[in-house]
Amino acid sequence: MPTPTKGHRLGGSPAHERHILANLATALFQHGRITTTEAKAKRLRPVAERLITFAKRGDLHARRHVLTVVTDKGVVHQLFTEIAPEFSERDGGYTRITKIGPRKGDNAAMAVIELVRGEPVAAKPRRRARRTAPEAPAATATAAPATAATAAPATAAAEAEADAEVDEPAAAVVVPAADADVEDVQDVEDVQDEVADTDGAQADDVEADGVEADGAEADGEDDQPTGTTNP
Repeated sequence: MPTPTKGHRLGGSPAHERHILANLATALFQHGRITTTEAKAKRLRPVAERLITFAKRGDLHARRHVLTVVTDKGVVHQLFTEIAPEFSERDGGYTRITKIGPRKGDNAAMAVIELVRGEPVAAKPRRRARRTAPEAPAATATAAPATAATAAPATAAAEAEADAEVDEPAAAVVVPAADADVEDVQDVEDVQDEVADTDGAQADDVEADGVEADGAEADGEDDQPTGTTNP
């Protein structure tokens, strides 16, 4: 069983209430505005706006649904061909209720309900851009493999560049070391040359001394007597 509407029921039964609202909606679409009690106008507004929303769809199913409420085919045709196109750019608020004071006799609150036709649609206020919320962990986990696969070539290229940058200072440092080694080798060669010169000079002195000694020995042998003495 459907949940009944809060407040007083219009008429004596639910079926009577449905017929009252259907007749009021038919009169509203036919004349554009009607005068009724405030309670009936407030109860009619959601029914009429829902029927206009169906009429904006314009298909056969929507037309048949509207015909279950509004049985006058001429009014339904007017709703689909004239009223609905005027509200094509409006997302809601197709009716307006204006209170006109109490009714004479029973002092019932009266109101006029009318269709908002031929009025420009107010532009929507511009909102400031909201800050983007942090992504959910699941979305981050899903996007992680794709991000890793995409970032792999970039990471490899960055590592290659970093290695190249590291190699350049190393080469710059190695050059002075090579120069130092060359200088050390030259110094060693100079020392070896000096040692060789010293050894050559010493060898020359030794040879000269030996020649002198041999000359002295030869002179001594020449001074000895060559003859023999008789016993």
